[in-house]
Amino acid sequence: MPEPRDGEVLARVLYLSLDPAMRGWMNEGKSYIAPVGIGDVMRAGAVGKVVVSKHPKFAASDYVSGGFGVQEYAALDGAQLTKIDPKLAPLPTFLNTLGMPGMTAYFGLLDVGEPKAGDTVVVSGAAGAVGATVGQIAKVKGCRAIGIAGGAAKCRYIVDELGFDAAIDYKAEEVRKSLRAQCPNGVNVYFDNVGGDILDIALTQLARHARVVVCGAISQYNNTTPIKGPSNYLSLLVNRARMEGMVVFDYASRYPQAISDIAGWIAAGKLKSREDVVEGLETFPQALLKLFSGENFGKLVLKVADA
Repeated sequence: MPEPRDGEVLARVLYLSLDPAMRGWMNEGKSYIAPVGIGDVMRAGAVGKVVVSKHPKFAASDYVSGGFGVQEYAALDGAQLTKIDPKLAPLPTFLNTLGMPGMTAYFGLLDVGEPKAGDTVVVSGAAGAVGATVGQIAKVKGCRAIGIAGGAAKCRYIVDELGFDAAIDYKAEEVRKSLRAQCPNGVNVYFDNVGGDILDIALTQLARHARVVVCGAISQYNNTTPIKGPSNYLSLLVNRARMEGMVVFDYASRYPQAISDIAGWIAAGKLKSREDVVEGLETFPQALLKLFSGENFGKLVLKVADA
């Protein structure tokens, strides 16, 4: 257990966020963040409880969120932590809709996707942590929300429980045909979490002046061959559309605004948060793999200790 220095906080890790981005953080090479070195503690967002504080803003027993990593205890500079209120929502929710996935959905859709009332918004990975929130925010903003997900249960969930207008099961349907049927006037905003063939198909269905948000490409993360790029990119030219990448950390100064809005939508019953909680730090490697097989249902969270 580390000893906190002046300005630091020692916290016991309670819940870890498991995210597809972790796979990219293991790769050597230039990216938006330095890779995790071999032998280093695996990077991870988490919720914890303060054990010892040497920072004026935090006290023992406060609940905090931050980049604690995959470990039981961590000492971090207090400037890197956010105090959270467990009365506002269950702790795992602060790693989902009130955490990085929620921030990603909020800023990716609203700032990059720029949806307007009446737009058709399509999101891949729609039953995942980011995708589920994207679709729900689209509905809050008066848009049609179409989700692409894998399996009948996930498709029922996003329509019946989350309020999406329609779902496309990429495991059982011809995505191109279904997307054309669901979006007869084209796709105004496509929020991409998977890349690969699904992205290529979505590009063929763009409306004039469409916006494509590049958030992730989970279908490509474990490739042993070069990443498959979009062969239909000329659709951006034909439709005067744009395709833009987003990294959630760029919006850190505005997180409080997003948290306030999302918490308000949750309180009003307009937005739901679902977490898939796996227990035990020792299960981390196997639990992480659930993201790439599609086994998780909702935001994947690893419980490390009782609150």
